[in-house]
Amino acid sequence: MAEAAVRQATYADLEAVPEHLVAEIIDGVLETHPRPRPRHAMAASDLSSVLGTPFRYGRGGPGGWIFMIEPELHLGPDVVVPDLAGWRRARMPTEPEDAFITTPPDWVCEILSPSTTRLDRGPKRRIYAEALIGHLWLLDPAAGVLEGFALADGRWVLLATIQRGETVALPPFDAVPFPLDDLFPFDDPAAPALPET
Repeated sequence: MAEAAVRQATYADLEAVPEHLVAEIIDGVLETHPRPRPRHAMAASDLSSVLGTPFRYGRGGPGGWIFMIEPELHLGPDVVVPDLAGWRRARMPTEPEDAFITTPPDWVCEILSPSTTRLDRGPKRRIYAEALIGHLWLLDPAAGVLEGFALADGRWVLLATIQRGETVALPPFDAVPFPLDDLFPFDDPAAPALPET
């Protein structure tokens, strides 16, 4: 007896997902997970801010980049939503017309959480490599660790693992280093304490 073919998820399936969930199509399967928790969202926002000033605006750095938080990327048959993505302006000279983007970014950052680590470390890494995205960062806010990878001959090469208390100087943004601790505002030991009541 022949096995029934597995139904591939469609874009209509993705559009039907409630807005409080992030939806992706990975290897033909509809994957959903909750919106990011505050620690995750703050790390994405802070990383975008840290990179934006020198690399987008060229203030204190080379400029020439466009950054987006949670863009919907159509990479072949896969629809993925990285936490952050960056394009060199030469590769994205005009604003995309559609709500999704088909031009692979030059860099992506996934912020790991219990609901996404399996995908971020597994099939999404492969999808990003197949799309020839040159750089991948994996940020784990709970552990306070950032891993930087570069694509070489179709494979991810770990460039460095940065931990709390260390400085980030990872390609493609190594021209302007920054403290990793800048991404964890509530873990800052120098933050002022609230007065006791």
